[in-house]
Amino acid sequence: MRIKKLLIATLAVSSLNAVDSFASDQVRVVGSSTVYPFTTVVSEEFGKGGVFKSPIVESTGTGGGFKLFCAGIGDGFPDITNASRPIKESEKALCDQNGVKDYSEIKIGYDGIVIANNAKSPRLNLTKQQIFLAIARKVPANGKLVDNKYKTWNEIDKSLPATKIEFYGRPPTSGTRDAFTDMVMDEACEKIPEFASEYADKDARKKACGLLREDGVYIETGDNNNLIVQKLLSNPDAVGMFGYSFLEENESKIHGSTISGVEPTFDTISSGKYSISRPLYIYVKNANLSSTKGLKEFVREYVSDKSLSSAGYLSFKGLVPLKAEELKQEQSKVAAKLK
Repeated sequence: MRIKKLLIATLAVSSLNAVDSFASDQVRVVGSSTVYPFTTVVSEEFGKGGVFKSPIVESTGTGGGFKLFCAGIGDGFPDITNASRPIKESEKALCDQNGVKDYSEIKIGYDGIVIANNAKSPRLNLTKQQIFLAIARKVPANGKLVDNKYKTWNEIDKSLPATKIEFYGRPPTSGTRDAFTDMVMDEACEKIPEFASEYADKDARKKACGLLREDGVYIETGDNNNLIVQKLLSNPDAVGMFGYSFLEENESKIHGSTISGVEPTFDTISSGKYSISRPLYIYVKNANLSSTKGLKEFVREYVSDKSLSSAGYLSFKGLVPLKAEELKQEQSKVAAKLK
């Protein structure tokens, strides 16, 4: 019996070592569902070289990605995390706590957050204020803040259709949700005096401004952009929130709402005219550069002109490219780390 237990233990250790060996032979990427399709394309292109395995790419959401990325160093932890927003101070602290002290933030391009609906329905022309009033948990009424009771869009503004408000969006762990809160909810909320009166403390006011309805009007769908698209196709009255690349991929089936008269397009996002736009990132664990086979080469591929330039293959997948000078800066930063 003792010999049998020893054999089982030996096999278990061997199995763990095999998993560790496999992990060190293959780059692992986690993080943002918005950046996921771009990183997947780079992974596929990289794998075609035949020298290294294609990296494993998982869509965990930006928040979930940082949690995994910052958990530790070595073969058992991700080498890269995709992000649709910059790393937070709390995430930096988690990384520091777990010894992940050396990592590179690489800006890869830009994206617009789109509020879309079924192409068979009229395109919505919305303002940030109207979006806020549709999905905020508290709204102003008679000089006070009350629970949001708006049921249809025309109750907010008579110029909008008399259709039920159904808004499919992201969970709190999503980087897209964070960016949306900053660029839409917070901006609109700052113009509502009732919030300033109710919340004198700026931090408390910011938190309150970002709270969304919990009465079934705002519907969290996880970090699955394709699921939101399917919901829009099955419900002509619904709207959904996701990155521009998913709008471009499904442009024959859905269309993006204009925001203050500006339609989300490649040109309006790259120029900054479309006001719900944000940069996208990858974060690379520098401590793993020497231990994970192919990591250096994969990062080089990712930031190459072939991938990220205005004529690069990612621009044809919906990534709004960096300006030429910005790209050179990112490439120089990466080259210094990969020496």
